[in-house]
Order: sequence, then structure tokens, then C-alpha cells
Amino acid sequence: MPTLRSRKVAQSSERLLPSPLGSGRSMRSQYSSPTYFHGEQVADLLVGQDAESDDLSSKSESESESDFEETLRKGKNQLGSISHQAPLPKKARQTVPEKNLVLKKENSARQLKVSPVPHSVNLPKSSRELRRRPRRVLAESNQTLGKENNVTVVDNGQDASKMSVTIKLPKAITQPSRKPKRVLAESNQMTEKKRRYVWQDIEQEVSDLSVSTGKLKRALQSSRKWEQSSKLKDCVQRQEQEVNNLFEAVKLAKSAMQTLVDEWLEFYKEDKVAGLLELLNFFIRCCGCKGVISSEMFQKLQNAEIIRKLTEEFDEDSGDYPLSMTGPVWKKFRHNFCEFITVLVRRCQYNVIYDENMVDTVISLLTGLSDSQVRAFRHTSTLAAMKLMTALVDVALNLKVHQENNERQYDTERNKAAGKRANDRLEMLLQKRKELLQNQEEIENMMNAIFKGVFVHRYRDFIAEIRAVCMEEIGVWMKRYSDSFLNDSYLKYVGWMLHDKQREVRLKCLKSLRHLYESKEICQKLELFTNRFKDRMVSMVLDQDYDVGVEAVSLLTLILQNTDDVLSNEECECVYPLVYASHRPTAAAAGRFVYIKLRRHHDATRDEITAKEQGKRSANGELIRLLLAFFLESELHEHCAYLVDSLWDHARSVLKDWEGMTELLLEEIGEDEEGLSDQEEGALIELMVCSMRQAVEVHPPIGRFSGRKLLTAKERKQQMDDRVKLTEHLIVIIPQLLAKYSADAEKVANLLLIPSFFDLDVYCSKRQEKYLDLLLKQIRDIVEKHTEMEVLEACSRAYYMLCNEDYTIHNRVDIARSQIIDTLVGIFTDSVEDLLHEVGETDEDNLYTVATSLKRIAVLYNAHDLSRWELFDNCCQILERGIDTGEIPEQIIVQALLCVHFHVLWRLTIISEYPVTKEQLIRLRKQRNAVFTVCQRGLSNTSLRVREQSFTLLCDLLVIFSAQMTKDGNEELQPLVFTADISLVSELLSFIMDHVFVESDHDGNDETVKIEMLHKRRNFLAGFCKLIIYNMVDLRTAADIFKHYMKYYSDYGDIIKEMLSKARQIDKVECARTLLLSLQQLFTELLQDQEHADRSSVTFIAIKDLGRRFALTFGMDLMKNRQTVVSLHLDGIKFAFQQHQPRVLDTPPVNLPFLDVLNEFSCKLLRQDKKAVLSYLDKTFPSPLNAASDVWLPLVSYRKSLLARGTDDTVSMISAKTGSVHSRRAPTTSAKRRRLEASDMSSDGVWLQGGDSLQMSSKLTTPILTSTLLRPAQWDSGSLQGSDDQDSEKGSESEFTHSRSWLDSQNRDKQQNSRVQKSRMQKHKSRQKVHTQHLLSLMEEEGERGDAGDIVSDATSEHSDANSEITMGQLQRQGRAGLLQDLFDSSILDTEDF
Repeated sequence: MPTLRSRKVAQSSERLLPSPLGSGRSMRSQYSSPTYFHGEQVADLLVGQDAESDDLSSKSESESESDFEETLRKGKNQLGSISHQAPLPKKARQTVPEKNLVLKKENSARQLKVSPVPHSVNLPKSSRELRRRPRRVLAESNQTLGKENNVTVVDNGQDASKMSVTIKLPKAITQPSRKPKRVLAESNQMTEKKRRYVWQDIEQEVSDLSVSTGKLKRALQSSRKWEQSSKLKDCVQRQEQEVNNLFEAVKLAKSAMQTLVDEWLEFYKEDKVAGLLELLNFFIRCCGCKGVISSEMFQKLQNAEIIRKLTEEFDEDSGDYPLSMTGPVWKKFRHNFCEFITVLVRRCQYNVIYDENMVDTVISLLTGLSDSQVRAFRHTSTLAAMKLMTALVDVALNLKVHQENNERQYDTERNKAAGKRANDRLEMLLQKRKELLQNQEEIENMMNAIFKGVFVHRYRDFIAEIRAVCMEEIGVWMKRYSDSFLNDSYLKYVGWMLHDKQREVRLKCLKSLRHLYESKEICQKLELFTNRFKDRMVSMVLDQDYDVGVEAVSLLTLILQNTDDVLSNEECECVYPLVYASHRPTAAAAGRFVYIKLRRHHDATRDEITAKEQGKRSANGELIRLLLAFFLESELHEHCAYLVDSLWDHARSVLKDWEGMTELLLEEIGEDEEGLSDQEEGALIELMVCSMRQAVEVHPPIGRFSGRKLLTAKERKQQMDDRVKLTEHLIVIIPQLLAKYSADAEKVANLLLIPSFFDLDVYCSKRQEKYLDLLLKQIRDIVEKHTEMEVLEACSRAYYMLCNEDYTIHNRVDIARSQIIDTLVGIFTDSVEDLLHEVGETDEDNLYTVATSLKRIAVLYNAHDLSRWELFDNCCQILERGIDTGEIPEQIIVQALLCVHFHVLWRLTIISEYPVTKEQLIRLRKQRNAVFTVCQRGLSNTSLRVREQSFTLLCDLLVIFSAQMTKDGNEELQPLVFTADISLVSELLSFIMDHVFVESDHDGNDETVKIEMLHKRRNFLAGFCKLIIYNMVDLRTAADIFKHYMKYYSDYGDIIKEMLSKARQIDKVECARTLLLSLQQLFTELLQDQEHADRSSVTFIAIKDLGRRFALTFGMDLMKNRQTVVSLHLDGIKFAFQQHQPRVLDTPPVNLPFLDVLNEFSCKLLRQDKKAVLSYLDKTFPSPLNAASDVWLPLVSYRKSLLARGTDDTVSMISAKTGSVHSRRAPTTSAKRRRLEASDMSSDGVWLQGGDSLQMSSKLTTPILTSTLLRPAQWDSGSLQGSDDQDSEKGSESEFTHSRSWLDSQNRDKQQNSRVQKSRMQKHKSRQKVHTQHLLSLMEEEGERGDAGDIVSDATSEHSDANSEITMGQLQRQGRAGLLQDLFDSSILDTEDF
């Protein structure tokens, strides 16, 4: 594997690191059960694979023999060279550590005392071939060869360099010489002649050994192959285990990462190649690849080839890899993986990192992987490379520190006097400086290689996660090593990626910039970048992603804080409105921006001096004024609570300075002083009240969600302290504030909210009862002085909060409340008597007195029980006279309606809580009936306010007095249950038609008024829909609402859709018939305007569009709504031909164009249901003779839609197949058991059994032509079915029943459809999908079963009981609509079976 550079290793590095092949020591790591190779095993893997002759997979005999003979020849030449050397001294015998080939000759005939002569063949260290040869001779083969040729191969089992081959020569060879040969190394006194004789015999022995080599190789050939392959497999398995051990150790992080790195470093120093392979395979394993870089691949292949092989072994089926997996383990793995790289570089920064082996190889591998097409390789290697770059940045910083220290030491030593100066130390420091500079250059080369090889290509990667990693790390580089990276060459990448489409990339860019702008020194260097990309950063505050917007606002806040006048006023105004945003983090970030902006214009020191001079307690007066100015300039005065919540986290001390706020409100302004304006005073009161609410309630306003549900102990204590603080201060101040602003309704209404934030125990604990009396006196004066609804409601709420029975001040407040009520009731009673006894013109002053007193009483009645003052009778008298004669103004009538409504509710509350008597029930029932009667009469009043108030009260009372009030053990309240009659429902519906479904042009051009009116109408519609949903009004009344679904979709579409969904849950069939009724009403109205329905008119097209929209509400699951859609079609067919005369076939029915509307629902029919509906259509109205005429086009089109099989059929079949899983598994009766036996069926019994008649849509009468107020009495539950309709319906059913058998025609249709389907399947077989082919095959099988005479399904889902053939049995349906006779067997179409 090539590395980045080919420079020579420094001498210092060579001394530190041993040769990867020169050591035979074995070392074992301390990973989780690790298994590493011994030194000789690694050497076998690395150097034992000769490219020419040592391929373990396949070797030829000739290659093996020649290779072995070549080795022996080299050994012979070496021995020959030794023979000419001088004799060795006796004491100089040494053991050579290289490979030794020891040839031993033994005389089998005669054993002498002298041992055989050992001859050592010294192989040179530079011999590449022999050094790279693995140990391949096995012990078993040695024994076999020794038996045959007396040759023994001895392996010491320690190292490949210590190998001896012992050869026992045959007896025939040893007989001529009785004396054994002596080795020259053992006897220095031997003569030259004797030495030559010895080497001649040795040559002969070597030649004999060469002859026997072929036999040896052939004998070992078979065993060597599988032994070598098994050896290689074992080595690879051990290597994979080592990699997995390191991977698991990093993933689980059971031990410290520094310990793990130190263990690997020890192993690496023992064996560089093995350790490096382990590290490289660790990175491969972190990518999710199970492949391993073997030693052969490492030595022979290039990076691209290795990555290509690993890519082939990569399993990309799942698409998951460690960095993409979810779960706590894999999230921790990412952190551990990054930490491992950081610790590895930190531990290697003084030695290994400069060996030009480890780091260079890793960078080369990561660079190649980062360019891979496999996402796992690219993502993991990019993350590793970026973290490696960050670690190298830290190393570079350390080198810089060392260089500075070295420079300082050198200068100090050089500046010494000549006599005290140490020249050797100066030389050492110079050498150290040279070494540091060299190391610095090495690190910069590495960083440059990573940046240009990885970052430059991956910062614009297709995967957003990879781009985000690059942006995150480059921010770290610029922050830590600003001298090298903080320049435009690197900043431009971050600026460019601010325009990225993915939120996470933009977010990482902003975070990186935020870390830079936190330092004022760095901000000065970013001036050019800020001016270039400032517009983009400002625009990102409105980013579609909330997190990006929050980060952008935080970045602009740092720019505003650490720079001078970089952001203009126009750019700041882009951030100001965000304090009112609904997203709280965004609003809080904008609040910090605003607060810092305000602080820049505020001199705190000057304000403190001014406050001391004027004797004020608070020094925040000027800052509060600035905040008021900002609030008023924003022109969003109704959202002060949102502003306070936005500023709360940063300006809490200012917002809780209630002493300073009250000082501004109560201060006396001199002649030359400028105080608060009236608008500023109102804004300050509102700001103060909102801050009190925020401190006491400790939650954001409505519409903002903080994400926290529970308060911590510290927050609860702070809440209590704030509440006590404001109570102690405001108890004394609030009466003064109410007295000062008592004439201003808006200010008083806000001030009266303050007592609700008090800790009322302080009144007694601090003995502040006198201030309570002053407060109650001010509240009474305000009630008597004001008639505004907002002020009166605030007073009523204040009484309610103060009159809490849990506090000791309850009696005192109750007495004050009773006094004001007595006064108001006395005034009202006297005025009413005068008003009722007046004849002729009424007194205006008396009317005003009655109106104001009754208004105050009604407001108090809402929160307090005033039933003991007996106001019900007087109010009823006012209502009877006012509604009948119109002499009383509408203001009085509206308040009287509220009073009687509240009286009934309070009496019902008392009865529900305490034991009830019969007399109380009777009295309350009479009062309830009186209220219903008065409100119903008020619906027809001339006053709009009276009609609206009557409608609202009726909707509420119908819900309150419904059957649900008897639940939870309140059965004794059954006499109070009220059910609306037809007249009341009709009047309510008429109100909806007249006041809700109207054009908005009558509201004027004011947008605020339009919004308020729309809100009011939506409340009216929701109130009536509530009655339908909760079964208090018949579902069919919703038809008049459904027909406006399309026209008013933008205003009320959500309400109508929700009502439709709830109604379908109550009764699917009745809901579908209601939808059909709405279409029929629209069609009837069209016929009133036109003699004949024009199919091309705008109105008719609108009706069709409405039908199409209704059809879409049934969804894609056709089996779920099968019964509903079929009933809708049958009722629609009946409506289309209801005025048809059977004798006159050539004249089309008047309602025939309605079939075009019904055609929109054909796509929601299953195939077999289409046939059933088509059969019913043919029997109801046979095809005319002149069907080609234009007047019959609706019928032709409708029939065509029933015959066609579109894509919806396939969808329905798939839906049926998936939807019937439950029915297949449930132990229900199968379709075959529910089918009728052929012997028990007749042509009449197919549709009818016994004498039962088929009642089709007996509840649906002729649609009303005009308003629902004219709806006939037949809508009553007792007379829903008219006798005429029943007779005519029975006649049609009788004729339909005695017609030809439906079963015969159905079987013939099946045969024909089966042939058509077969031809279609053959034609489109190549283009259809696998599941479609399966469905078609099932259809073919079903068609064949139909030929056999069984009544089976024509749909393709043979497993679903719901798809079995329909039989026209009697269906008993439970629901509000009553009994429904349909064309389906109840056992088949029961929705529970689906």
C-alpha cells in the first residue's frame, strides 16, 4: 500500500522502532479477550507469499522443486565460500540467528563415540527469497520422509530463522568410510587436504539430497495444500478477531480510551505491520464492512484496488452502518470513535506520528475511502479524517508552544555574558529548534493532505451529514488555530454553505461562526467576512427551520455585542418582531437581542446617581422608559405578555422591578419635568401586570410551549418569593392606583387583575386588613361608576378571587359583595316595577337604570350565585313583554336572557351537589321549559343581538339538559332531560342558513371587523354541529350543511369535515344517505330554476364537484365502506327514477341527470358490487330502445361506469386482501358455510327469503325544495315513512322480485368476464407487477368456480369472507336509522368481519 510520501525515515525514528520482521517476540494485548499473531505468524503472512512461486492457493511441482533447489544451491555456494576462509578459533563459536540449514550424516552401521558432523549453511540476511519463505514443512510429513529416506526435518518451533534439516544417509553410502567426517569448526588442526575431502563428501550428500527432493515434495504436496489453506484461514480469523476486539472495545468503552491506545501502541512498536493492519481494519470495521485488509492485499495492492475489493465484500442490503444506526449504544460509539482518534494522535505526537508510516498510511486510506461511492465508507472516513485533522491541529498548537519556549530559552542563554554562556546548551537548543521546525513541517504537510484530499471534496458531498461534519470541524480549526485557518481561504467555505438546502448544514455553519464571534479579538479579523455575508445571516432569522432561526438570531446578537455599528437599524428591525413569535426559543433569542440593544442606549451609572439624588428606590426608570418606547413602536399592544415572556430570561431583574414601575405611575410631575403620557401609562400598567403573571404562574402565555411541565425546587421557591414580594408591595399601592385611574376603564381593568396574584394570607399575617377595606371600597366604587363589560368582568373576577373560603378574609369580602348586590338588586327591582306598569311611552331614565343595573347583575351572576335574590320572575316578565311587543330595548332583553340562563344553571348545580326533592325538580323543570320557550321565541325576534344570544343559549342548554346528565349516578335528574322537537331544530337550522352561510361583503371593508364576524359565525356553526355529533339532533339535518361544503370550504371546511368524520363513526350508512340527501336538495333546487337540468351549466358542474369531494371522503379502503357506498347507489338510482312512468319508456325521467352526480361514486364500488348495482338498475329501468339519444347519456354513462374496471378495482382488491387478515385468522364461519344451498334456492329466493320485502331507502322522502323550515311532519320519528312511499316501493320490489333469476345472469356475466380477464392478462403480462399477476390468477380461479354453479366472489381476494358473492338476504342493522333492507347477507357484510 503506497503512502503519501517516500522520504527516508529519520535516524531517531529508526532507533525508536524495531524492524517489523526482525523480531520474533510475541505480545498479547489487553483488549477484551484479544488474540494477536505471534511475530513469526505475522512474518509468514507478510513475507511468505512470493508472487512467483509461493502462492498458497495453487503451486506446481516443478515450481516447488526449482525453488527448493535454488535455495540449496545458494547454501552450497555459501559453504564453498566458507571453505576458503581461515580456520576459526576454538573459543570463537557463535550461534548465528539467521536461518541455518544443518545437514547431519549418520552411520547406521556403526556408532562411534564421536557425534555426527553438523554442517551449518549460513544464509545471508539480505536473501529476500529465503527470508520471505514461510515454514511449510509439517511434522507429519517429516516423519513420513524420515522413514523412507532417513531424512529428518527439525523445526525448533521458535522462529523461521532457526531451522535445521537432518539427513540420514543410506548405509551403502556410509560403508566405504568407517570414520565419520569432522567439521573444520570443531578442529582447527585439520589439514587442508582433509578439509577438501570432507567438502567433497558433503557435495555428494547435497546432490543426493537434491535427488530425493522431488519425492519429498510429491509426498508433501497433498497435505501442504489443505494445511496451508487452513493455516491462512486461521490467520485471517485471528486477524478478524483482533479487529473485532478493538472495534468492540471502542464501541463499549469498558476501559479508558488512553489505556486502549497505549496497548495498541505497544503492539505497534513490537510489530509495525501487524499493528498498522489492525488499525486499518479497525477503520474498515467502523464503516460497517465485514471485509479485512489482509497482509497480501496490503503488500501487493494499491489503495484503489483494496477499496474496490472491500466494496465488493460490503453488504449494502440493509443500508445501516455504525454511524447511521440509532440507539444509545451507537450514539455512544460515535463519541468513542472520535475520542479514540483524538487520544491516538495525542499519545503519538512525540514519536510515532513522525515515523512516516502510521499517520501517512491512515491518511492515505481515509482519503481513498472518502472518495468511495459507498455512503458508509465516505461518511465514516470523512468523520475520521476531520477528527484526525482536529487532533493534528492540537499537535501543531503544542509544537508552537514548544517553539516559543525554545526561542525564549535560546535568547536567554545567548544574552548571557561570554563567561557564563554554555555553548553546548546553545547547540542543543539550536538542534531542538531544528527538530521542532521539522516536526512542524511534517504536521503541516499532514494537515494539508487531509484538507485538500478530503475536506475540499467532501464539504459539498451529496449527503448532508457529511457536509455538516466538515462545517463543524472547520469551525473548530479556525477557533483553535486562528493563525493558520482564520483567513478568507477557509472562511469562504462556511459562507458558501450558509445557503445549503439542508437545515443541519446551515445550523453547523451558524454554530461554527457563533464560536468565532464570541471573541472580540477574532471579530476584528472577521470584518471582511461579516460585510460579505451579513445580508445572508440577517435573512436566516426567518429560516423555515426554528433551530436555524434561533442560531441566526444568537449570531447577530454576538455581532451586535462585540462590534461597533456593524448592524444598521434596518437590519435590527428584522429581528425586533421575533419577540412576538409563537416559538419560544426564537422569541427568547430575539428578546436577548432587544435587551442588548436597549442596554447600549442606557447608562446605568448615570441612572443610579440620578435615582439617589431624587430619592427613588429604583435605578431602572430610564431602562423601563426605553422598554415602553419599544413596546409602543411595535404597534402590537395586545401581545404584551409575549414581549414579557421573550425578555424574561435576560431582563428579569428589570421586569420584576415593580417598585420602579409604581414609582413611575404615582410620581408627581413638576412644571419643568416630563412624565409619562397617557399611552405610556397604559402600556406600563399592562407591562407590570404581565410581568406579575409571569412571575407567579411561571409558564409562557397561550400559544407558546416551553417544553417543561414540572418546576424544580429552586423554581418553586423563587415563585413563592416573588409572590410574597409583589404582595407586600402592591397591597399598599393598589388602592392608590385604583383611585388615581378609576375613571379610565382600560387601566382599571388591568389593575383589577393584580389581586389575583396576591398571597392573601399576607393580609392577616402582616395585619394589612385596612388596605383590604380600601381595596373593597375602590372595587365597589368602580362597579357603581362603570358599565363597560370589561371593567365589570374584572370586578366580578376580583370578588371571586378575594372571596375564597380557604382564606380568613372570606367573611369580610362576602359581606362587601352582598352589600353591592343588595344595592344593585334593589335598584333593579324598583325600576322593573315602574317599567312594567308604565302605559304609553316609557321613561328613558328608567330604561337606562334597568339596563345598567341588569347588566351589572348579569356579570356578577356569571361568577356568583345570586339565585337567593329571586331575579328569575322579573326577568321572565321583561322577556315576555320585550319579545312580544318590542317595547323594551335589545340591551335589556339580552341581559335578561343571560340572567335566566345563569339562574337555571346555578339551580341545577345546587340540585346536583345536594339531595334533591320532588318539588325542586318540578320547579326547575318549569323554569327550564320557560327558558327554552323564551329563547326559541327569541330566534324570530327582529333584533340581531337577541337572535344570536338566543341561538347560543339554546345550543348550550340542549347539551346541558341532554341524556348525559343522568350519568354518574344522577338518575334522579331524568325528568330534567330535554329533547329538541322538529320545530326547534328547524329554527336552529334556519338560523345557521341565514347567519352563517352568507357572503362576507356585508361586513364592510375593515379587515378586523371581517375577522371578528367570521369568528362569530364559526362559533355558531360549531355550536350546531356539536348537537349533531352528540346525537341531540337527527343526523339528516346535516344535509343542509353538507351542501355548502365546497362553496364555503375556506371558511368552514375544517368544521364540516370534522363533523362528517364524527358522523361516519356514529352511523356510516345514515351518514352516506345524508350526503346523498344534500346532493338531492341541490339538484332539486336546480330543477326549480330550470325546467330541465342542463348538464353543462355551472350549477350542475358544482353539484358534480361536490359529489366528487364527498366520494373522496370514503378513502381508499373500499371494503371498509362497501355497504355504505352500495346503499348510496341504490338510493340514488331510486331518486333518479322516482317520477318515471313504466309505460312510457321513451320519455326520460326528470331526475335522470342525477346519475351523472351518482357516477362520481362508482369508483368506490367493488367489482362484484358494481354488478349487483347494475342488475338492480336494469330491473328498475330497462334499457330504452333509443338509448343512443342525448337525453339518455346520463344513463349510458352511469352504466358504463358500472361495467368498467379501473385501477380502483385493483386498489380495492389489494385493500380487501390486506384488510381481511383478521377475518382469515378469526374463528368465524367461512363464506361457503354462509352460502345458500342450490336445492334451497329459487329464482325468487335469491333476492328475498320468506315473504320479506326489500325496502329501499324508505326513510328518504322527496327532498325539500326550499328552506328547511318547510320540512314536513314526516320527519318525526313516529312518521318517518309515508304510506304512499311504502306502497309504491313495495310495488316496485314485487315486480323486481318476480323477474328473471339474478343468479343465471350473474353466472353468464362471470363466464364472459373470465374470458376478458384471461385475454387482458396475456396482453399485459410483461408490464404487470408480481402482485398484480397474483391477483389476476386468483380472479381466473374464481371465475372457474363460478362456472361450476357456486355463488362465489368475482373479486380476487379469495381469502376474505367479505368478497364472497352477495346474496340478497335481509340485513339487520343496528343504528339510529332503524331497519335497513339491503342487498347483502348480514353475515357477509357485517363490518366486524372486515
